[in-house]
Amino acid sequence: MNKTDIIVVGGGAAGLMAAGKIRELGGEVILFEKMNRTAKKLGITGKGRCNVTNNCDLQTLIANVNSNPRFLYGAFSNFDSADTVTFFESCGVPLKTERGNRVFPVSDKASDIVNALRRYAGTVRCGQRVVSLITDNSRGKTRISGVKLENGCEFYSDAVILATGGMSYHLTGSDGDGYKLAESVGHSIVTPKPSLVPLEVKERWCAQLQGLSLRNVAVRIADCKNESEIVYDDFGELLFTHFGLSGPVILSASAHINKDISSERYKVIIDLKPSLDEKTLDNRLISDFEKYSNKNYSNALGDLLPKKLIPIIIKLSGISPDCKVHDITREQRRTVLGLLKSFTLTIKSKRPIEEAIVTSGGVNTKEISPKTMESKLAEGLYFAGELIDVDAYTGGFNLQIAFSTAVRAAESAFLQIRG
Repeated sequence: MNKTDIIVVGGGAAGLMAAGKIRELGGEVILFEKMNRTAKKLGITGKGRCNVTNNCDLQTLIANVNSNPRFLYGAFSNFDSADTVTFFESCGVPLKTERGNRVFPVSDKASDIVNALRRYAGTVRCGQRVVSLITDNSRGKTRISGVKLENGCEFYSDAVILATGGMSYHLTGSDGDGYKLAESVGHSIVTPKPSLVPLEVKERWCAQLQGLSLRNVAVRIADCKNESEIVYDDFGELLFTHFGLSGPVILSASAHINKDISSERYKVIIDLKPSLDEKTLDNRLISDFEKYSNKNYSNALGDLLPKKLIPIIIKLSGISPDCKVHDITREQRRTVLGLLKSFTLTIKSKRPIEEAIVTSGGVNTKEISPKTMESKLAEGLYFAGELIDVDAYTGGFNLQIAFSTAVRAAESAFLQIRG
């Protein structure tokens, strides 16, 4: 009979960390990964650089969790961002802290993080999909005693840790398998939704800006049905696409848009020149307009804006591109100023969940012990990572969730079977 101490299902960040921790504690572990290699998603995070955690304290970690933050208090207290840094540096991966306390490998290579976790986890069985959990109900309560593979093979264990991820980036293996396994033993699933995802906008002219990246811009998200309440306000980099907006600051903003989008409820307001207040920027416009006073309006904005953006600003300003700059009125100049400080687009929808960096939703946290990550419905079943209904904003927080819940689940499972 195929038997081991603990089985881990899923070879992503959480699964590899859990398997490695069990080995470190002296337990026997088998990790099953249905893809042909582990950590596919981890290898492409942070544009291939891997924002591995955020260099902050416990309260900041909790404050950046979007769904069920209190559930993670115990896991974060047990293994926080400082522990993550210590772990990877002990694995020979030096780390650095950048803007926003984001932590990256000094090499800027996600592969260094992936390889460290692979070494830590040990032997992994790739290309083997778990299709069901083996249960034992002989003592009047459901207990997990192993797993069954797609090829029909059964493996038995004293505990199983599910770390299969959510539903984002299907090509990396996150296709919702774990939800079905959890449901099979009675767990409820909070409907998965995209979080940290690009946004589609209503304005068709946005497609003309495809490929344009803007750094150091301020972005606000306004809820127009609630007296234009600002639900998000940050500074950073965004990218125009054929459908709308992407980039780090937009991905972060998407996590704050939780109500109905379909009625054009939300608007993105971009300050293209956040380092200049209105008076200073107006003086800059006056200076540029004097400099190009005998030129056409279409030739007067090149010192302020990227070339690709100029035709759009001209169109939205309502001023003829052939108008001589010296003929532009004060009111027209104020219109241009308004566009530079409040360049506005209407959000139409979020992109599909397959394009999301993180899934919001998952196994209901009310059915999981926050102290141990063990199921309250089935003994010997533990959860880790994105499969759980917890998600956070960008900045390394979601990977920290994966590592913290994985360590907590691994330690709890090992303690249960070795007592």
